[in-house]
Amino acid sequence: MSAAIDTVATTSAGADTGKAGVRNYALVTLAYWADTLADGAIRTLVLFYFYQLGYSALQVASLFLFYEIFGILTNLCGGYIGSRFGLKTTLFMGLGTQLVALSMLALMPPGALTVAYVMGSQALSGIAKDLTKMSSKSAVKLVAGESEGRLYRWVALLTGSKNALKGVGFFLGSLLLSVIGFQAAVWTLAALVATGLLIAASLMRGGLGVANKKVKFSQMFSRNRAVNVLAVARLFLFGARDVWFVVAVPVFLSSVLGWKFWQAGAFMAAWVVGYGAVQASAPALIRRKTADGQRKEPDSRTATGLAFILALFPVAIAAALYFQVNPAVATVGGLVLFGVVFALNSAVHSYLILAYTDHNKVAMNVGIYYMANACGRLAGTVLSGLLYQLGLRSGTNGGLTACLLASTGFLLMAGALSLWLPGRKAEHP
Repeated sequence: MSAAIDTVATTSAGADTGKAGVRNYALVTLAYWADTLADGAIRTLVLFYFYQLGYSALQVASLFLFYEIFGILTNLCGGYIGSRFGLKTTLFMGLGTQLVALSMLALMPPGALTVAYVMGSQALSGIAKDLTKMSSKSAVKLVAGESEGRLYRWVALLTGSKNALKGVGFFLGSLLLSVIGFQAAVWTLAALVATGLLIAASLMRGGLGVANKKVKFSQMFSRNRAVNVLAVARLFLFGARDVWFVVAVPVFLSSVLGWKFWQAGAFMAAWVVGYGAVQASAPALIRRKTADGQRKEPDSRTATGLAFILALFPVAIAAALYFQVNPAVATVGGLVLFGVVFALNSAVHSYLILAYTDHNKVAMNVGIYYMANACGRLAGTVLSGLLYQLGLRSGTNGGLTACLLASTGFLLMAGALSLWLPGRKAEHP
């Protein structure tokens, strides 16, 4: 993503902030929403379909490994492609790749699907998701311009709406699996992505940003200490979420609490939709006031405090399960509260990464951050399946408890790293 933002940044300050720029940004965002909805749906489709076939938690988690690994590579290389050829190219590449990934699953008879084949399809989905994300988030920087308050609001709104739609996708995937079956559900999602691609391709006018043929691949790496520290904190923050979210909780709800697939999918959907709503509202919720009563944007102290507060929730849920509190109440109630604070912490990170970045060195300063985000998801995905399976040896709730304790450790690391961050503005090398 970094170089693509740099493509935007090297244009003049208001180059693409007129009606044409806003129009193109809206089309990019709509296409991103279509891909996000399909991306969330295919996640629950694959998870529940293979779990009902008898796959273990670790085997189910392995299905998503290539999704995260190729997401890391895409965050590195996709920005370079976007910078060389423009954001329209990366957008259409992302949507087209998602169509290929979905077609792989739709054209293969469900009974013939193998782990390796699904991992390959998920690899393409990971590439598609990050290419479309890069195009949309880069467009925010393009259209918002230099206005600090507007950038904070628009980043929070886009990220929050994306997460809300991904949550809807979780429910949609589990519902479609229950109602029309795996293969028909995948065809439905492919039609959704194709519609988004056709609308964007037919209505978008002109370019989105200016391609920079001279960009160097070395610009993907950051030399800014603040960005590097924030990136590692982000890794632990998202690892703390996915270590229970990807496999442990949906499997726990289905196998231990006896929920049906659509019920477990509905909870995951509601969690992510609520998370997205809180994230979009973050600018109104966590602005600080100075001594003279003026409102200020969040800074490193905000990120630190939220991370340490967040660490209390998974350990409290684990304790409740140990002392045999009603598992449904402890899990659902605790994770709802976790989601509120997590959304605020994530929104602060999303703002700080841009606050720490200036237009001249965005490529160097941002690339590592988005790769770290994907690395955190990868670590959380692997540990979610592994720890859940190992924890089952200690009892029915042991699998989820192991994942929750790992989440606590990750969050303590995120908070400790945030202590090393500078204020809202960092000195740029």
